[in-house]
Amino acid sequence: MRKLLCSVQIILLELFDPQILPETDNSPLRTSSFSQLFRLLAVLVMAKALIASLLVSLLLFQLVEADHQLVKNASKGTSPPKKIDCGGACAARCRLSSRPHLCKRACGTCCARCNCVPPGTAGNQEMCPCYARLTTHGGKRKCP
Repeated sequence: MRKLLCSVQIILLELFDPQILPETDNSPLRTSSFSQLFRLLAVLVMAKALIASLLVSLLLFQLVEADHQLVKNASKGTSPPKKIDCGGACAARCRLSSRPHLCKRACGTCCARCNCVPPGTAGNQEMCPCYARLTTHGGKRKCP
């Protein structure tokens, strides 16, 4: 292990300053093939670092652009749809029902999921497609 650490230190020294190494004929690091190999390795490591920093920069640019779009859309006044008063809408929808408590409970569940209640006391479910699609486990329409 100690020999490996010494070899790594020598390699690093040669990469950054080849004049530091002692002049010996038996040093395998003095041969041109090893020297070129380690210099190539250093270039590859620097290239990977450059690519990684480029990717991080692009990611940051994308995040800043997305934040800018959010701020821009918020200033235009585009906001999510307002929640409707489900209690009032369901009271109006169920006012003629023979079972008003059951009707209001089912209507309230549908309204909370869809944020919509069709106008009138019955029918008109095409006005709220989500409301019309909700069904019970038996396949019957859930929403009054």
